[in-house]
Amino acid sequence: MSSSLALSASDPGRKSQALPRAAAWTLEHLGRALGFLAALVLAAMLGLVVAGFVLRYGFSSSIMGAEDAGTWGYVLMTAFGAPLGLNTALAMRLDVLHALMPRRIQSIADVVGEALTLLSGLVLAHGSFIATQIMGGTNASLGLPNWIPFALFGLAGGLVMLFAALRLLAEGRVGVLVAALVLALAGFWTGLQGFRFDPGVPPSIALGLIVMMGLIVAAPLPHAFIAAAFLVSALGSPLPEPAMINAALSGMMKFLLLAIPFFLLAGVLLTKSGVAGRLVAFADSVVGHMPGGLAQTTLLTNVLFSGASGSSIASAAFGANTFQPELEARGYPRAKAGAIIASTSVLDNVIPPSIAFLILATATNLSVGQLLLGGLWGGLLLALALFVVIRLTCRDMPVTTRSSGRDRGRLALRSIPAFGLGLIVVFGIRLGLVTTTEAAGIAALYTFLLSLLFGVPGRDLLAAFRQAATEAAAIALLIASAAPFAFLLAVDNISGMIGSISAALGSGPVAALAVSVGILLLAGLVLDIGAAILLFGPLLLPIATGTGLDPIQFGVIMVVTLMIGGLTPPFGVLVFVVSGVTRIPTGALFRAVLPHVAALCIALLAICLFALGWAAFT
Repeated sequence: MSSSLALSASDPGRKSQALPRAAAWTLEHLGRALGFLAALVLAAMLGLVVAGFVLRYGFSSSIMGAEDAGTWGYVLMTAFGAPLGLNTALAMRLDVLHALMPRRIQSIADVVGEALTLLSGLVLAHGSFIATQIMGGTNASLGLPNWIPFALFGLAGGLVMLFAALRLLAEGRVGVLVAALVLALAGFWTGLQGFRFDPGVPPSIALGLIVMMGLIVAAPLPHAFIAAAFLVSALGSPLPEPAMINAALSGMMKFLLLAIPFFLLAGVLLTKSGVAGRLVAFADSVVGHMPGGLAQTTLLTNVLFSGASGSSIASAAFGANTFQPELEARGYPRAKAGAIIASTSVLDNVIPPSIAFLILATATNLSVGQLLLGGLWGGLLLALALFVVIRLTCRDMPVTTRSSGRDRGRLALRSIPAFGLGLIVVFGIRLGLVTTTEAAGIAALYTFLLSLLFGVPGRDLLAAFRQAATEAAAIALLIASAAPFAFLLAVDNISGMIGSISAALGSGPVAALAVSVGILLLAGLVLDIGAAILLFGPLLLPIATGTGLDPIQFGVIMVVTLMIGGLTPPFGVLVFVVSGVTRIPTGALFRAVLPHVAALCIALLAICLFALGWAAFT
């Protein structure tokens, strides 16, 4: 023992690395455990929904309390999965300005960003604990205390704090951790003291400004929302901490939202089973010989495989990893290849099955089936616009040999399992045969059975469940975090202010549409599409429908506009995601994507003109 002590004393470098190594080991193993638990909860939720469907159609029966059990499971899955996305694209960090800061300012920004994350976790944990003390009664269908979901939500906050701290320790950034923790505790103490300061602006505006500051310092978007909602309690917010937690939890505890992890799981399993690869081969046989062959294949693959990602950010990251190397190998300039990936990724949130429309339906009570059908036609129009611009800008790129009709037919037959997924979702919901959540559950079960049929190993199946659960947890936390902001926007009558601006430009649908599109384009620059829908959907929809615009058509316009905003400078998030993965300079990407943005804007204009024409003749 004395020799080991002597070695330790004579090797301070090894001693200084002990804490980061221990933190990294703990982070890795705890992450694996939480990922497994989140995957297990997702599997249980899937079994619950499918069993309910079978009982209803096969035995004219049902599972008592199934909806409550499903939503409680959704909260539990979020508690296990939310911390796992802190250091991935799922954190939804906007790091463009952070990367441009001088090193000293960047260090300060790091502390502020980490402090917001720690404060968010602390607020979730403490506020949920207070709510459990207040919440009484028993859930009638489950026979369990009503405080359980609040306790699970608090668990999510505690795990977020733990993971944020372990990550900083593993990276050797002890100073940043200490400074961020002190700043977070100071903000928490200030909020608890009941101090009041009048900033001269509505609390919702103050909250938005704090969120903007959080984005500038590259804080995770959901945690910037939660921390800001707590801090504005000192600026006149009518939401005390327990009420804020209740609003956040109520925002995500909706049975419809269980469709999100099921759709994500279906997309991941399609890839694991190799069915997605068959789609790529089929797409290449159809358009690979055309001008811009591989670029057109990328586009058609996105059309056929849309909805595999729950987030436009995650979709862009997937495309950058998958298609960028092959495009470059075929002779495409790096920036042009990145622009193709960024622009075609917009289709994943427009063509069904679309999680963006699920979130919109949740926020506005619009019909999911009608939104999906509207998204189908809108997405195909966007795809046509991108097809034309790729044909014009990539006509000098290499192409593949034209496939024979027999080969196309063979590849189409091999792709039938993937096409079956779309039939289950779109027609099942549209014909009223299944609810949206049931359609998503059946789609996930369908792809799971395909994976078993094609011999996917058990470890890959577990990885698919873990990935889907983690991504769905990140989206659930975003939905929850945006709910207090949406509440304050309603209390402060921000929709009335927007309506006044619209009225100043005119009282008809043209003015309402122009103002709405302008606001959504700006929002799409900096916000994930899910957050933007949750915040602006309830605000803008009444204004638009009040002028005679069809609500479903306006919903499609909302989603399309937000996706275009994700491509436009200076802060288009889709471009920055592709840049972050491929290391292509953002300036070059923004220049290369401009023709695609122009084509998408023309398609958006056509959709708007159709909506205006429909309003005029109905």
